[in-house]
Amino acid sequence: MTPLAREIEQLLPAEDRLLDPADCWSYGADNSKLHAPPDAVAFARDAETVAELVRLCRRLGAPVTCRGRGTGTTGAAVPDHGGLVLSFERMNRILEVDPANRWLIAEPGVTNGEVQEAAGAQGFFWPPDPTSSTYCTLGGNLAYNSAGPHAVKYGTPRDNTLGLAAVAGTGEAFRTGVHTTKGVVGYDLTRLLIGSEGTLAVITEATLRLTPKPEATRLIQAMYRTVGDAAAAVSRLMGRAEVPSALEFMDHSAIAMIRDYAPDCPLPRDAGAILMIETDGTEAGIDATTRGVRAAADGDGCLQTISADTAEETQALWAVRKALSPALRTVAPKKINEDVVVPVSRIPDLIAGLDRLAQAHAIKIVNFGHAGNGNIHVNLLVNPDDPQELAAAERCLDEVFTLVLGLGGTLSGEHGIGLVKRAFVGREIDPVALNLMSGIKRSFDPDNILNPGKAPGPAITGLT
Repeated sequence: MTPLAREIEQLLPAEDRLLDPADCWSYGADNSKLHAPPDAVAFARDAETVAELVRLCRRLGAPVTCRGRGTGTTGAAVPDHGGLVLSFERMNRILEVDPANRWLIAEPGVTNGEVQEAAGAQGFFWPPDPTSSTYCTLGGNLAYNSAGPHAVKYGTPRDNTLGLAAVAGTGEAFRTGVHTTKGVVGYDLTRLLIGSEGTLAVITEATLRLTPKPEATRLIQAMYRTVGDAAAAVSRLMGRAEVPSALEFMDHSAIAMIRDYAPDCPLPRDAGAILMIETDGTEAGIDATTRGVRAAADGDGCLQTISADTAEETQALWAVRKALSPALRTVAPKKINEDVVVPVSRIPDLIAGLDRLAQAHAIKIVNFGHAGNGNIHVNLLVNPDDPQELAAAERCLDEVFTLVLGLGGTLSGEHGIGLVKRAFVGREIDPVALNLMSGIKRSFDPDNILNPGKAPGPAITGLT
């Protein structure tokens, strides 16, 4: 038994710890498929225990990796340095819902779906809505700054969090932010911690800003001859005063895959791109808003637009998009999924470049994502059990990132950096900025015990 395991055994009751390597094994992986076993797992139930565990790990020089439900795809929750996995699955309470002041206070282990349910009971919602919202945790959403389709109108967790309670790498507890929608006292540590992947502090509580639920929503499906035609429509749509509440994109390769997998989904043979456009608003104004959005979606290269006015029609339109995920799982159950972002006007250049890379490396690439903010999910369909194909995919991925940065884009929109992308961070962030980030890391975590070697990148990994 390691020194850490022995002290955890003394500190926590049996039901709040795992020490046997076999029991700890499953806590060494997340949805990235990467794995590294921790020395121990602790299930915190309150902020005081979190602080005590961090102080213990600092004294022993043991790494601390925080974990929600392990839905992340970049390995940020993988304890590749060993040490302690600090699980928040039992710190899962919603502490307060205040509709008068439009906030909700919750612990990090509560799921996104539970937040939405509690907010919805009061007529509100929390805008971040990742695909895994029924299972992923609030702490994970904050650690990655994970958003979802409604970020195009309502923003990411950084835009929808008022304040945090956290524990620094020193074991000291502190609070950030405010309980008001305005406040300029001090540096904005709330936004700094969100997206830091547990490398600066351990979040123990969050005060979320709630948004009133819209009275009505409508869905429009628009099909285009080319990706360029669709991108031009996105620019028109995003230039409107009434921004779509969601604006999803699928390219020609995604359309072909849906057509092969679900032939009952009616798709024109000459469709090169699809936009799924959601609008929301008041019951009195939704029809006018939808007409305006549909008119903006129409234009050069638009093959057709279809508006859904009933729940059944909406479900039928979403069936096209929903057919993509099972198709991808069937064709490539171990696909490589990246979430790059480029300026909206450069989406055609991105897709054209990806087509060239797919041909050059003999790798099938399927693209879809959040068109309104240029956040495209690039899926490399490969068999990682085939060494030659995997090597080709790795070369292709390297060139994908070069392409994205050359278009003025960024390496990740919502999946984070973790282990998967850390080698590429130096391409996007300049040395001076990385050095400043190293200084921030030292201030929060002087002994480098909080998720060492993870985001933001190479300059941080050199800390001792």
